[in-house]
Amino acid sequence: MTTETFPYPAQVDAERDGWYEVLGLLRTLSPAECLVPGYYTDPDWTVRDLVAHLGTWLAEADVQFERMVGGTYQPHEVDIDAVNAALLDAMAGQPWEVAWVQANAARTRMLESLRDLRVPSDEAAWWLDKCAAHHYAQHVGRLREWVDELAGRRAG
Repeated sequence: MTTETFPYPAQVDAERDGWYEVLGLLRTLSPAECLVPGYYTDPDWTVRDLVAHLGTWLAEADVQFERMVGGTYQPHEVDIDAVNAALLDAMAGQPWEVAWVQANAARTRMLESLRDLRVPSDEAAWWLDKCAAHHYAQHVGRLREWVDELAGRRAG
């Protein structure tokens, strides 16, 4: 797939760049480090929780894009806090490997569904923004700090 086949080529390029930035940070961690609480506190999040969070939003965007493709999408208000809580709850306690595979599969499906849209819309742009590059950017700064902290613990 090339970005020319997508209705949002610049946003898809930004999504890819953001995903690879997250991926680059994750590759520096061991599976055990991905389960250390502290990425966020109150409630405690691990890197696994972050990846599950990103993956479930990608999966949700895929569902919405599929509805748009099928003509069954109904524009609606999205309670982001409620969706965050429900999605985090759905992945609670999953092993690192499950969260990682789910996020990658969700990203692939989201991009496939997005490509199938063919015609841009404000709703599709909102979902793409919510689940992809902008969403990654909201988390990458803290992820970088947490990765550095975990690396520092290895040295100490």
